[in-house]
Amino acid sequence: MSLRIAASVVILAVLAALSPATAQPAGFDFSSEQSGRPRTGKNEAAIAAIAKDFKFVEPGVFTVAINPGGPPLATYATDAKTVIGADPDIAQLIADSLGLRLNLVPTAWADWPLGLSSGKYDAVISNVGVTEQRKEKFDFSTYRQGLHGFFVRADSPIGSITEPKDTAGLRIIVGAGTNQERILLAWSKANVAAGLKPLELQYFDDEATRFVALASGRADVIVQPHAQLVFIAARDRNIKRVGTLSAGWPERSDVAITTRKGSGLAEALTIAVNGLIATGSYREALARWALLDEALDKSETNPPGLPKF
Repeated sequence: MSLRIAASVVILAVLAALSPATAQPAGFDFSSEQSGRPRTGKNEAAIAAIAKDFKFVEPGVFTVAINPGGPPLATYATDAKTVIGADPDIAQLIADSLGLRLNLVPTAWADWPLGLSSGKYDAVISNVGVTEQRKEKFDFSTYRQGLHGFFVRADSPIGSITEPKDTAGLRIIVGAGTNQERILLAWSKANVAAGLKPLELQYFDDEATRFVALASGRADVIVQPHAQLVFIAARDRNIKRVGTLSAGWPERSDVAITTRKGSGLAEALTIAVNGLIATGSYREALARWALLDEALDKSETNPPGLPKF
């Protein structure tokens, strides 16, 4: 075998091991039946809080837009048509709380704002972060912390990243134009001002190449939405978390159920989420997908969000 062929084989093996393609790690249920999905009863206070003039897209049904972008938040089951994940579980619990049947509508991420504004859906439950700009057109009922994760190779000597100085001089993989990049650029600037080394940010076109760079030692850290990396770590068992970062750093910006501005549904949804928190079914839903670290103690309606930049 030539050296060129041998090198190609090694690269392909690493890509196969590290590619974030959907797989089924132990502990995650990808069946279409979802027999372990938590359910709950009606929340009369939440039902009473729905505005009297609010009309659901379909009577008796909670129609929710969701983007099956990947596990553990939302993806397709083994039947390739049933949408499963943490967000569908939350949607089901909300529908139960309102005494409604759930209808999940798979939607491209770019399409949900227009679809919601035009009345195509009652709500969007698809990892939508609260921002001040979005609050101009939509109402929000928070249901998860918006977190980014710092992950390293399982054998990395890096033990913890909690503040800018912990990243001084590190080679960090991040997506171009993302909120994570904005924060890390601010961290790098703060490090330089403090006499420390700047960060070396690295950009790659696809997920597989990012993880090859991390595995090969070309990079020290990868920063992406926390939920994505939690799943990959559980599946591949070759990366580990060393820290988390609020999406709204230095403030916080949580993830929320999104509804039309002034539609009269947001407060009811907030009451419903708080009811789920009180009964424990909320944490049960997040635990199924290894997302307890993103749990909220309390849901809020239209809290401060990520500011305009």
